[in-house]
Amino acid sequence: MLSRLADVLVPAAGRLTVSADDGAEFVPGSIFVANHTSTADPAVVLAALHRLGAEPAVMAAAGLWRIPVLGAALSREGHIPVHRADARAGRSLDLAAAALDSGRSVLIYAEGGLPRRRDAGEAEPGEFRSGLSRLAERTGAPVVPLGQAGSRRLVSGGTVKQLAGLATAPLRRPALHVHAGPALRLTGDRVTRTERAREAVIAAWRVAVGRLEPGRVGRGGGF
Repeated sequence: MLSRLADVLVPAAGRLTVSADDGAEFVPGSIFVANHTSTADPAVVLAALHRLGAEPAVMAAAGLWRIPVLGAALSREGHIPVHRADARAGRSLDLAAAALDSGRSVLIYAEGGLPRRRDAGEAEPGEFRSGLSRLAERTGAPVVPLGQAGSRRLVSGGTVKQLAGLATAPLRRPALHVHAGPALRLTGDRVTRTERAREAVIAAWRVAVGRLEPGRVGRGGGF
C-alpha cells in the first residue's frame, strides 16, 4: 500500500522521472540501496520503484513505528524497524534476511542517517556503514544501487523549513529523479564490499543529478 500511495502523492508534490541502466533487472530477493539526503527520500524512492515493478520492505528508523496509523501500516506491510545504538540493532538484519529468503526485496539506506547540512543542494553520498555488506554476505542477495536527486528540494533544513517545503511543494513542483544501476554481487572483505556498493550508488546518483542539472554531472563524468 505504501508504495502505491507514494506513487500517487509524490507526483502531486514534484515532477518525478525514473531511469535505469540497460539490462538492469530487479529479481525477487534483491537488496536496493539508495543515497539518503532527506526525510522525503523513502516516498520518492518507493514511488520510483513502484513504477519499475518493485515493492520492497523498507529498513527505516524505528521511531516511525511510534507514529499512530503509520506504525500500524508499516508493521502490517512487513517493513523493518532499525534500532540504532540499541541492543536490538542486530534484529533488523535478521528480519531483512528473512524477508530476502522469502523472495521479498529490501530497501536499505547504508549511510545510516541524514546529512546534517541544511541547504537544499546535492552532495555525494556519505560513508556507508557495514550493515549492507553484512546483509549481502549473509544472504548472497544481489545489490541494486539507486541514486536519487531532488528530494531535498521537497524538504530540507530545520522543522519549520521542512513544513514550509511540504506546504509549498505542490505549487513549486520541484524536479525529482531516481536512477537504478545494474545489480552487483558483492565479493571481497567487508570493507571492499562496502566501498564497492558505495561507489555504485555514487555512480547512480551522478546520473540522477545529471538528469536534473545536465551541465553539472554527466554519465561517468565529474563535477
